[in-house]
Amino acid sequence: MPAETKGNLQLEIGHVLFIDIVGYSQLSNNEQSKLLSELNAVVRSAESFRLAEAEGKLVRLPTGDGMALIFRHSPQEPVRCALEISQGLKTHPELRVRMGIHSGPVNQVADVNERANIAGAGINIAQRVMNCGDAGHLLLSKHVAEDLQHYSEWRLYLHDVGQCEAKHGEVISIVNLYTSELGNPEPPRLKRPQSEVRRRRRNALLFAGASLVVLAAVGLFLLPRASARKIDKSIAVLPFQNLSDEKENAYFADGIQDDILTNLSKIGDLKVISRMSVMSYRGDGVRNAREIGKALGVASLLEGSVRRIGNRVRVSVQLIKANNDEHIWAEDYDRDLTD
Repeated sequence: MPAETKGNLQLEIGHVLFIDIVGYSQLSNNEQSKLLSELNAVVRSAESFRLAEAEGKLVRLPTGDGMALIFRHSPQEPVRCALEISQGLKTHPELRVRMGIHSGPVNQVADVNERANIAGAGINIAQRVMNCGDAGHLLLSKHVAEDLQHYSEWRLYLHDVGQCEAKHGEVISIVNLYTSELGNPEPPRLKRPQSEVRRRRRNALLFAGASLVVLAAVGLFLLPRASARKIDKSIAVLPFQNLSDEKENAYFADGIQDDILTNLSKIGDLKVISRMSVMSYRGDGVRNAREIGKALGVASLLEGSVRRIGNRVRVSVQLIKANNDEHIWAEDYDRDLTD
């Protein structure tokens, strides 16, 4: 791949944003040229791209159906750039683009024309991460996501989607980055390794069981019969806390919260606050039910925790009346995770 930037590029770790146009090979030559030109214009208008290019800290590699951008400062650079590109793509609905980000080793090489070029595992893995996604996805390698977890501004937008089987059977862990306005919140239709398929089936049973317990409680306490007194039927499902020793088990907590939210949203008489609105309450800090209820405009709060020890999982759930912090209902749900 010819590089657009010449010179002595002594890179060791590159923060790579890989971009391509979905369905590019099925387009006519004229359509390909038109869309590539539009994509180039959108990318060049991104502020992060222009700043890095002005500082001489960016390498752009054309790939035929897209490009790879290699930043040199931090993993936040390609992430910011990806979001800026996503914003620019809003005015180009004909451009169906996916993106993948990874930080890894890159090295300077010379192409057949003796021009400076960049290669290495960092670029290859970024492409494999991207290949796990569909149009609109901004996927990160687990490595990049763990780096971003150190910055509070990113934590709310990182959504673990598990493992993907990439080229030559390589298994990579990926995270979906999206906000309320940018990115694709839908799970990617990726190819999963068999171990991941078994794990997801196992987790689905856990999530479904916990959801049924919660739905029964909500039906009993928040949705009384018509003869009962009128009550405010509104609820917020706060982020579940991961009480396990291993941080990677946080996907259990996120998965149960998502499953409960999805099922509660199907109840027509119940006002359910969106996941994005409650994610600011994620963390281990002390929660004030009155303040949260007032801020979200709900009468009830559902909070809980997940603790995993070996193959045993306990889900603890509490239903709270927001205006006086009264615990309406609480339950523990235990399950063995076995194949």
